[in-house]
Amino acid sequence: MSDTKSTVAKLLVKCLEAEGVEYVFGIPGEENIRLIDEMADSSIRFILVRHEQGASFMADMYGRLTGKAGVCTATLGPGAINLLLGVADAQTDSTPMVAISAQVGLNRIYKESHQYIDLQAMFAPVTKWSDTILTPASVPEMMRKAFDLAQRERPGAVYLAVPQDLEESDVSADLKPITVHPVHKTAPDADQVAAAIDMIKTAKQPIILAGHGVARSHASKQLIALSELLNVPVATTFMAKGVIPDRHPNALGVAGFMRRDYENFAFDAADVILSVGYELQEFAPSKINPAHDKKIVHIHHFAEDIDAAYPVDIAIEADIDKSLEALIDGLKNTTFPKFDNHAKIKQIKKEELDGNADDQSFPLKPQRIISDIRKAMGDDDIVLADTGAIKMWMARLYPTQKPSTCLISNGLSTMAFALPGALAAKLACPEQKVLAVMGDGSFLMNSQEIETATRENIPLVVLIWVDDAYGLIKWKMDLEIKHHRDVDFTNPNFVQYAESFGAKGYEITSADMLLPVIEKALADDGISIIACPVDYAENNKLTDKLGDLTITI
Repeated sequence: MSDTKSTVAKLLVKCLEAEGVEYVFGIPGEENIRLIDEMADSSIRFILVRHEQGASFMADMYGRLTGKAGVCTATLGPGAINLLLGVADAQTDSTPMVAISAQVGLNRIYKESHQYIDLQAMFAPVTKWSDTILTPASVPEMMRKAFDLAQRERPGAVYLAVPQDLEESDVSADLKPITVHPVHKTAPDADQVAAAIDMIKTAKQPIILAGHGVARSHASKQLIALSELLNVPVATTFMAKGVIPDRHPNALGVAGFMRRDYENFAFDAADVILSVGYELQEFAPSKINPAHDKKIVHIHHFAEDIDAAYPVDIAIEADIDKSLEALIDGLKNTTFPKFDNHAKIKQIKKEELDGNADDQSFPLKPQRIISDIRKAMGDDDIVLADTGAIKMWMARLYPTQKPSTCLISNGLSTMAFALPGALAAKLACPEQKVLAVMGDGSFLMNSQEIETATRENIPLVVLIWVDDAYGLIKWKMDLEIKHHRDVDFTNPNFVQYAESFGAKGYEITSADMLLPVIEKALADDGISIIACPVDYAENNKLTDKLGDLTITI
């Protein structure tokens, strides 16, 4: 229990409370013990994790689902370094996060000393702002600035270092957090809207590309309305899955697969791309505009970076929902020709999933696993698809009906985020079922957080696709150099491994076993680990098929 005097540690916690922070994920160290202690007397729940990387991924996914900055904390030196991956993931995925770590005291920060590295400089390349708190009086201003920058469009990560001797310093009792004010929406420029309307009216074959910004801006309603008004198909990025329901007749699927996919033919035929909420780090625009000949209307809160394959003709830079509403209002009395809505592409994709829904092969085909996952999950339930071959299959085929219900890391494409991320997802959305879908390679990278879930009583269900290899790299090697090496490994007994943490473990031994086991694990509302062998022979079959398709379609 902390004493009654006002300290920097106490003030930091008050600032966190003023920002509405409910959870802080992290590990105490010798240099941040006072900050951790002060949270015990606050409204904040501190989630003790087993690795700082897990804390950063939890903050990352919490920020992505809530739109409020997720917060993680660590000690100095190695503890802070372990936060770096999740911080970089949040930054590249445009997710709000505030990372706070200890630093050596001001009495030795200027010289070579034990455990000192320049953390501010280390975090600078992967954050919107990285700084060190040097005076007690600056705490309210710097904390308010950190959250404002992290949450402002374009969201991202912020890092603050707190020197050890500063954390325990006394502060004036009248030093208080700065009031948080709501962010005001920005309206689009009328001239740019008018220019976009003129371009749309003369388009012969327009298409909409929806990016992650649509999900962050909660602009799905307006996106769907514009698509329906124009009767134009919508392709999404991996991270924007669900911004138009996959069951909607205008939903085309995802763009950004490592080789040309079915959706690419729609972009080949298009003359105008309405790019809504798309960011270049989601996938290279050369995948959909290789000849650099498409006219592009960029609709986002901010200007995009320069890319030869993304030659923006018109830029509407404002809140996405307001921009789409302005376009709808300007186009509502216009009659449009019946554009090709690419029914053949949608039918091919549907057949790929449905054709394997009852496949009895063992190990299971990826298509069968995805079909069973979809049957077990409601429209509002959340699946986190980790990075690897699993991401490619889930992104392409998992039917997603609501925004932010299929979470994929595609800015940094980070392995091992899904397990710790699922804990944060359950805290952010306690009424929704949450499932982490991971390869065996990524699972063991952060599997220690099973103990966190057990101790903190946070329901966790993980489905491991077991192939005893780094499957995506094997796929890429076979595709590019016609053989593979140094990608195979051995695994523990996943059932016994789960049980050693006090969790339930399941091993799938037949195709018909998977769906009831997933349903049982999700209904248990406890901690369950499911190991399911997967047949990744389907990987090369898919890329061979797509390669032939580019010739024969």
